[in-house]
Amino acid sequence: MTSAEVLDIASAGIWTLIIVAAPMMIVGLLVGVLIALFQALTQIQEQTLVFVPKIIAIFLTMLITLPFLGATMGGYMTRVVDMIVVGF
Repeated sequence: MTSAEVLDIASAGIWTLIIVAAPMMIVGLLVGVLIALFQALTQIQEQTLVFVPKIIAIFLTMLITLPFLGATMGGYMTRVVDMIVVGF
């Protein structure tokens, strides 16, 4: 296995990480912005108000996107195993 192949695996791994984490991060960002807007409009400055809706939204997003996330990570793992098998 050459250094170029190792860099290809690392690059694909980083892109897979970004693709897998993106749905939860985007939903967390959107929920956080909406709650911050709600807090600014109503003058409610409760610190715990942010965490519960954000956790629930991220959990629901993870449940909904779980098949996509599994397929993405499975595809990456298949590519890595294929490269290992071909390399030896």
